[in-house]
Amino acid sequence: MFTLYRMLPLRRLLGEQMPALLLAWLLAETFYKFHSFTLECAAFLATWFVLDAALQAAKRLIARGTGLAADPPAR
Repeated sequence: MFTLYRMLPLRRLLGEQMPALLLAWLLAETFYKFHSFTLECAAFLATWFVLDAALQAAKRLIARGTGLAADPPAR
């Protein structure tokens, strides 16, 4: 997480990661009741990962459809 925070500018963090983070948090709070902090934390992080991947893929598809260049892939 520290590397993510350090590598990306604040505007990009808020615009790209915050929507996925908040949606993953809401899903985890609403549906994940494993009675184990470790399992719930792992499920939350996995949900965040999948949502972020889906949002990034959708962003690329929209950019490709409009002819605008998407963000270059991270190195």
